Amino acid sequence: MSGTSHIRVAIADDHALFRRGLANILKTYDSIEVIMEAQDGQDLLTQLAFQIPDVVLLDLQMPVLDGIKTTEQLRNRFPEVKIIIISMHDDDGFVTNLMELGANGYLIKDSDPDEVVKAVRTVMEENYYYGAFLTKVMHRRMVERSRPRKPSFSSQTPLSEREHEVLQLICSGLTNAEIAEKLYISDRTVEGHRTRIMEKIGAKNTAAMVVYAVKNGLY
Repeated sequence: MSGTSHIRVAIADDHALFRRGLANILKTYDSIEVIMEAQDGQDLLTQLAFQIPDVVLLDLQMPVLDGIKTTEQLRNRFPEVKIIIISMHDDDGFVTNLMELGANGYLIKDSDPDEVVKAVRTVMEENYYYGAFLTKVMHRRMVERSRPRKPSFSSQTPLSEREHEVLQLICSGLTNAEIAEKLYISDRTVEGHRTRIMEKIGAKNTAAMVVYAVKNGLY
C-alpha cells in the first residue's frame, strides 16, 4: 500500500458514464483515493508510467487492449498491484480462468458500491476477495468435481503430500501462523511450502492456488 492511509485505486473501463460514476462513488469513502481513470487497457498501462495504484478495478471488454490481456501485462510488469475484475460475465469457467491469470477478485457490475469498497479493502489485507458471487462459482466447481470426485491426493499432482496438506489449509482460509500451529511447523516453513506450491502449479497468487485446488479435485 502507499505511504498514506489511503488505498490508491485506478479504474479502467471504456464506458465513461460507468467509470466516472464508480469513481465519484469511491471518492466518498475516506479510505480510498481514486488516482487514475483509463478508457482501455493500453491507456491504463501508459498512465502507470507516472504513478502506480494499489488496486486496479478492471473491465473485461475494452477496445485496444481488453481486460484479459491487461491482466496478463499487469501481472508481468506490476506484480504488486491488486486486480479486481468488474464485468457482466458470470460464466464459471471464464471467471476461474481469470483468477488463474492472477486476478485478486471478481465482481459483477451490478454489485452494491459497499461490496466494491469491501473488495478493495480486502484484497489489500488478504490478497484476494471472493465475495458471494465468486464463492458460489467456486462451490459449483467443487460440486462438479465431486461427480465423480478424484482422490484427494493423486500421484499425478506435482505436489508432495505435505504441500498438498498446506494447500488444503490455505484453501480453508488459514493464515501462515495458523497453518504452522496446526502442522507443528514454523511460519517460515509454511511460507517455503507456499512458495514452492505456487512455483510448481504456476499460480500467481493465493486466489489462483485455490482455483487450481478446486479444478484438480484437491480441495
